[in-house]
Amino acid sequence: MIKTIALKDLKLFFLDKKSVIITFILPILLISLFAFAFGGIASSNKSRVIDLLLVDNDNSSESKNLKKALDSIKGIKIITTSIEKANKTVKKGNYVAVLVLKNGFQKAVLNSKPIPLELKYDQSREIEVGMLQAVLMEKLMAKVSKKAISKNIEKFLDAEFANITPNMKNKILKSTSKNNGTNTNNFIDFKMTPILKEAGKKTNFGLIQAVAGTSIMMLLFSIAEIGGGLLDEKESGTLKRLLYSPLKPKEILFGKMSAAVIIAILQLLVMFLFSWLAFGLPIFKNLFSLIILILAVAFAIASFGIFLVSIAKTRKQLSGLSSMVILTMSAIGGSMIPLFAMPPIMQKIAVVSVNYWGIQGFYDIFARNLTLIELLPRIGVLFSIGLIMSFISIKLFKKNLLNLI
Repeated sequence: MIKTIALKDLKLFFLDKKSVIITFILPILLISLFAFAFGGIASSNKSRVIDLLLVDNDNSSESKNLKKALDSIKGIKIITTSIEKANKTVKKGNYVAVLVLKNGFQKAVLNSKPIPLELKYDQSREIEVGMLQAVLMEKLMAKVSKKAISKNIEKFLDAEFANITPNMKNKILKSTSKNNGTNTNNFIDFKMTPILKEAGKKTNFGLIQAVAGTSIMMLLFSIAEIGGGLLDEKESGTLKRLLYSPLKPKEILFGKMSAAVIIAILQLLVMFLFSWLAFGLPIFKNLFSLIILILAVAFAIASFGIFLVSIAKTRKQLSGLSSMVILTMSAIGGSMIPLFAMPPIMQKIAVVSVNYWGIQGFYDIFARNLTLIELLPRIGVLFSIGLIMSFISIKLFKKNLLNLI
């Protein structure tokens, strides 16, 4: 009897696609995503390439030589630009940092004085900044300091041993360049300047990540559950009665979507008000932009939730499908893992998720203090996602739901 019951339950389990997905496929998918995001797959011999902006205010032969040295460093891609463009793009989060070669760079090198360098960086991308700083200090700065040491020794030899032969002089210089233990900080005036702090901001990036990432992920689950009410109405026969009324199918769908948008807006407002009261998130500093972004996020997520409902035939299917899709989107979009901690390939893939555009939009408001005009591209993408999902949902709603009644 026990064997019969066990076999029956096992058979029912493997016939239930939702249970199989949640038990086996979803954990495997999430393990793969987290392993890849934390470097389990990408931590082989491939180096992570960081785009570094370079501003050459000295524009001398020595600064150009330094640029060549930077180009030769593995893991850094140099992009030359102006200081105005650099400050703007780093503040927007498009690049992690800009290295500024200040006026007097060549003079400092030739006279063995501290070389003036400044790294202006995006504070919200701490891991990348740390990697970049380590590479610069260990690789680039070593080259610069050795040259300064050699210049200093050469000047000393010329002053104190004027009769030394060229061959002997070269041997001494080569020997000292290989074996000197001089502190590189004596030859480099390396200044670290956070762009956002420079603009007068004191920001808790961990709080922004926690609020934005969690809010969007939980909102996706809530909207999918709310949209599931449409499938409940189909199973109970309520939807059939609605179709016999003067209402058109798209009016029924948009009515459900309107309710989902309103609930999404309310949920986001409650979450941000709580974050303000409990943790001091500055939601009133750029309130108008925040409200517009909340509207865009709510519309995009509500439309996506209705889209999931439209492709599912039963609530059981919706439950399994929404869990898989939402957790995958949240993992790659930055809700579970901050985007800056992911490999470059994952950061590129992230743009396909609603989470990415919403989280980056909230970063733009709370961390980067961007204006509404500067936020329009992200807001436009969110509204575009909502419109596309709405259009697809109407087609699928008619095909998958109405034809089954």
